[in-house]
Amino acid sequence: MSDVYIEQNVVVAKGGKRDVSVDIVRPAGTSGPVPGILFLPGGGWNTADRTPLTDRYGISLAKHGYVFVAGEYRVMSEAPWPAQIQDVKATIRWMRANSGNLGIDPDLIVVAGKSAGGQIALVAAGAPDVKEFDGNGGNPGVSSRVAGVVGVSPASDIRSRAKNPDFEPMFGKNPTDEFVTAANPVSYAGADYPPTLFLHGTNDDRVHHSLTMAMYQKLEDVGVPVDLHLFAGQDHFFDREAHFAKSVTDAMHLFISRYVPAKEAVATP
Repeated sequence: MSDVYIEQNVVVAKGGKRDVSVDIVRPAGTSGPVPGILFLPGGGWNTADRTPLTDRYGISLAKHGYVFVAGEYRVMSEAPWPAQIQDVKATIRWMRANSGNLGIDPDLIVVAGKSAGGQIALVAAGAPDVKEFDGNGGNPGVSSRVAGVVGVSPASDIRSRAKNPDFEPMFGKNPTDEFVTAANPVSYAGADYPPTLFLHGTNDDRVHHSLTMAMYQKLEDVGVPVDLHLFAGQDHFFDREAHFAKSVTDAMHLFISRYVPAKEAVATP
């Protein structure tokens, strides 16, 4: 496409014994560094297929003037928590360390995620200084702090899942309350949490929208800039439909332009 550049299968980090790769979508014409968006796929921590993200979100967001990075992470059959967030934080560090080549502002990185990817994104946003989550995937010493976070049907409260035997490969057998709290996004909903956007369908039978509403309220109560978009009657996969995917990317563009403004960054015709 003449208005965006797409680069696939770029190795950015090591996740245990394997590579962690991304796909990158860049706007064809910008002046100055722009915000970068790392988007994480869902899949119930069983899969983390980034392939659909470029068409669903990346091209549209690149046309809005952002550099879009479709990420991945080890799933629970490969490694238990915190391997997943270690891979994501390593990817954020790579984006910051390579911001000049990517054309992004290193201070304006946004992390986003769908479902299980939303859980990891939300924890990454709230726990930039948790050393246990850093891992050794690459670029040690580079900050993994983000300027904003987006959750699409995110698993924002994992307490019930963490105790479910089906998720034992992810969270272990009978995980302690302390362990679950550290992996639970809503635990980080304090005054220093970055600006946040939530999007969720009200007929979601996989991750109930009330969990998102509860985290939204906690952030609202402590004065964090937070937007919430509820889609009446829509299920967990509402964003697979093109018009809802556009609603998501339009909402992200508005959110970032309000709370993560780029410095001297304008898209050219």
